[in-house]
Amino acid sequence: MDVAARAAGLRAAAEARPLKLPVNRRIDERHHAVTEDGLSVWFTVQLAPRRRILEAVFERDSSRPTDDECVAWLRELMPGREPLEAPGLPDAHARRFEVFEALTA
Repeated sequence: MDVAARAAGLRAAAEARPLKLPVNRRIDERHHAVTEDGLSVWFTVQLAPRRRILEAVFERDSSRPTDDECVAWLRELMPGREPLEAPGLPDAHARRFEVFEALTA
């Protein structure tokens, strides 16, 4: 799978249909990709009154996504940004990364 191409498609879909918070929390399949080895990747752009939130979620049924997998996708999904990993359960098979950007008035 070409991570750069798939990430570009997810980023374009998320930018075209950002979620409006707190009301619109539905994510459609255009924000979701699955790799050949079963890694699910979701990417959303969320608009809150004063923030723009970029969120990437990685999940696999059989094991926790590795740092290398996440970094490869994050580099393409959020170029030039430094996403932070949200706290999660130690043995969880999902990892979430976020970037919070202030909206200018």
